[in-house]
Formats: sequence, C-alpha cells, structure tokens
Amino acid sequence: MGGWQPLPEVLPAEVRHFVEQLRLLKDETGLSLVALGARTAYSKSSWQRYLNAVQPPPRQAVAALCRVAGLTGADAERHTVRWELAVQAWPRPANAPEPPPGAGEYEDDPTLPWWDSPEPERAPRPPGRLLPAAVLLLLVLLLVAVVGAVALG
Repeated sequence: MGGWQPLPEVLPAEVRHFVEQLRLLKDETGLSLVALGARTAYSKSSWQRYLNAVQPPPRQAVAALCRVAGLTGADAERHTVRWELAVQAWPRPANAPEPPPGAGEYEDDPTLPWWDSPEPERAPRPPGRLLPAAVLLLLVLLLVAVVGAVALG
C-alpha cells in the first residue's frame, strides 16, 4: 500500500487529482488489489489500470470502492463529482481517430471508449411504402377470410 508508481506528468489536473484520491481511498481500506477485486465486481488488473491512470474506471467501480471504504452520502458523492470531471478531461490515445461530432463524452461506463461505442440511435424512418403495403395485405387477408367463410358455409 502506498507504493504507487508515479503518474504520468502529462495527465490533466482533474485526472491526476481524481486518481490520487482513489489511491488514498483504496489505501484507507487496507485491502490489496486482489482483495479489492474480490469485494467489488472489478478484477485486480482492472483496478491496476484505474489506479495507475491507464484507463478511466466506470462510475460503478468508483461507487463500489466508496462502498467498500464505508463512504456514504456527501463523501461518496464527492468522488462521483471528481469522476465526472476526470472522465471529461481523460486523455485519448494518440492513435485514436477523431471523435464524430457530439461524441467523445463518456456515459456511465467509460470503459467503452467512444471509438468502440455503437452508432448513436437515429430517428425512425417515415413509413414510406411499408404502410400502404401492410394495409393492402390486411385487406387481401380479410377478403380471403370472408370468401373462405362464405364458400365453406
């Protein structure tokens, strides 16, 4: 505990502060990364990435660490606010493509980077020819049912 590797100098201040606070919180638990992984839904290697600023943690991981550390209410909320600020400032990989307009912000799960996220939902298309075809099919089925009922008596 406390033997953390130095954080990269190029980290934005928000990210550095957030990771330092997470490290302090983890150290206060007295748990090893293996034990922390066992008490949360996140593995030792995930915690290593989060606590060394390699990858931003999901909001749920921060909440799990707060829970394990016994933080509630305003104390836990402060870590959530720090997470929101850090995730917005988190550096993107140098070889990552430029984000499309409106993308680039993490939602609740920042472990899914914007360059791997699914396409945004689009507005439904107008019915076009589908509605008239469906109405025509319905009329044909209705006609067949009526003719069948008359024929079969």
